[in-house]
Formats: sequence, C-alpha cells, structure tokens
Amino acid sequence: MSLQRETIDSLQTGTVAILGVPSDENSSFMRGPALAPPRIREVLHSGSMNLCAENGVDLGSEARLRDLGDLALDSGTIALEQIESAVSGLVQRGAYALSLGGDHAVTYPIVRAYAKSYPGLSILHLDAHADLYDEYEGNRYANACPFARIMEEDLATRLVQVGIRTMNTHQRTQAERFGVEVIDMQHWHPGFQAVFPGPIYLSLDMDVLDPAFAPGVSHHEPGGLSTREVIQLIQGLQVPIVGADIVEFNPERDPVGITAMAAAKLLKEIAASMLKNDDSRGAANQETRKNRD
Repeated sequence: MSLQRETIDSLQTGTVAILGVPSDENSSFMRGPALAPPRIREVLHSGSMNLCAENGVDLGSEARLRDLGDLALDSGTIALEQIESAVSGLVQRGAYALSLGGDHAVTYPIVRAYAKSYPGLSILHLDAHADLYDEYEGNRYANACPFARIMEEDLATRLVQVGIRTMNTHQRTQAERFGVEVIDMQHWHPGFQAVFPGPIYLSLDMDVLDPAFAPGVSHHEPGGLSTREVIQLIQGLQVPIVGADIVEFNPERDPVGITAMAAAKLLKEIAASMLKNDDSRGAANQETRKNRD
C-alpha cells in the first residue's frame, strides 16, 4: 500500500507530512542528493519492505501520515525562500514536516520556518560533520554552513550534535561560540541517549552512518554509527519530534540500493516516532482538560 498524496490545503492538525526538497546546488563536494526524494519513495513502495514501523504502527493505513510530493524549486536564494514558505505553510496548519533532502543546506530554511511557531526549539543533529562553517568557499549557504546560520539567528536555543568525526579548529571555535553540545564519535558509547526538556527538531544526515551501512553519500567518513544505533537513538527519544529531515543521501553513489533502503527504514522509524509523540500530546491535552473540568 502506498502513502496517499495530498496538498497542503487538505492537511489536518497533527498530520505528519512527507515533503521532498530536491536541492543540491549548495553541495560543497558533489551533486546528487537532489535525486534522493523519489528514490527513497521508490524503495519505500517497492514491495521489498512493508510500511510497518518497529513500534507496530502501520504507516500505510495511518490517516495522519501524508505525502506531499516534491517541491518545484528555482535556484539561489529564491529556492531557500521557497523552502521556508512551503514549510511555514505546513507548520501554520499544525502539521509536522518530515522533509527529504537534498543536501544539508535545506535545513536552514526549514528551521527558519519552524522557529516562527516553536520559540525555544532544540535541535538534535546526527551527522559526521558539524556543518558550522561561517562560509565555505565563499558560500554562506553551503551544506557545510546551515547550523552556523541557524545559531547566529537564534533559531534554536539548544543544538546537540551526535556522530561528529571531522571537526577542525574553525568548527570547534564555532561550536564554542554558539554553545553547541558535541557528542563526537571518539566519545560515543553504546546506549547513549540524548535528553531534552521539550520538543525537538531532528536533522539526520545519512553520513552519520558508517560508510559500511550507507555508502550512498557524497562524503565517505569511516568510523560512524550503525543503522541499529541510529534507530535506537530515534526510538529512545522521550520528547515529541515536531519536525525532521533526512538529507545527504546521494543515489549516484548507491549502485545496489543499500543506502536507499537505510533511508527508507529511517523514514519509517522517524514518522512512527512523530505519530507516537502526537498521540502523547493528545493524551496530555485530554488529561489537562479533564483536570480543568
């Protein structure tokens, strides 16, 4: 069963909306991630896997999960504005965006959209790279820079980065400047779980995975997490995920589809977690109303 296609105007409050953001013009090394959204959908609906997540949620029959297809984007800063506008439309309707990049540059306009409705938002960033460059080869909007833009604009009050294993002196200085909490792979330990006091935005770069589990990325950085470790991180979150992105999958470096399958698997687990947390919000609201009455 395939996920139903919808338009933004038809979405209900509490819907998790899958949105393709096929942009890779700000990639610092090679192009290809713009091809990812349709490839992830292809694998998701190929029959090789079903649409059940590990917590038992059948995404194929879940009325609160909808697929909006891919954005039609121009180039340059106009594309960033188009991304922000589209996600703002979702958030303002009370929906939760699960965005499929694209390179990591798309996270900046997405978080800009979220910051308007979620002041005090925290971000959990899973990646091999900190993406904190002030600019990269003259481009302040490169995929190496989104979290510098996010933090200097105060779009998030807390940024926790997990899986980092390439930080240079400049990025360490940037992390200190912005108060970023970095859990690098040198200090990672099995069973680690990020703890947050409230809702979070989750940004998942596929190269947080070791290349053995995800070779289809532009930057191969050995020494990363396993697919199971990333799934456990997602499943162990005790706070609502109000938005998320999966970025930097490059189908042109994934000849046998290993990374596409991993991205589809992670999409299922993130979507199921977002829906579970929406159930929790609904139960909490009902209890609040009951106590008030």
